[in-house]
Amino acid sequence: MNQASNAPLYATHPTSPSDEQHDAVSNTDSDLLVKERTRVEPPSLYKVILLNDDYTPMEFVVGILESLFYRSHQEAIQIMFHVHNKGVGICGLYPHEVAETKATQVMSLARKNEHPLQCVIEKEAS
Repeated sequence: MNQASNAPLYATHPTSPSDEQHDAVSNTDSDLLVKERTRVEPPSLYKVILLNDDYTPMEFVVGILESLFYRSHQEAIQIMFHVHNKGVGICGLYPHEVAETKATQVMSLARKNEHPLQCVIEKEAS
């Protein structure tokens, strides 16, 4: 770099206003910039719920809970017995699209294996 040059080390953008123009522009009230904060809400969660029936084998339900909902064997057995005894059981909480996909997968596997197992989604109370 040539030290003898009186040119500034950096150039201003050619379309930027001069200092006088900038002072004139920034002194007007209409040109004040206000930074807005946007709060992003987390997505609503939906419960994926299994409904009891008298025909779907307990082992099938446990297998569904382990393979689609990644529950441990012990958790899957507890949820399965809850469904069996109470009529319904929650498999998990997910954003809407994930919950719909999980419910569709449960229903598809049940139909493929000729079981009447039903699965629904329900919005979690806020």
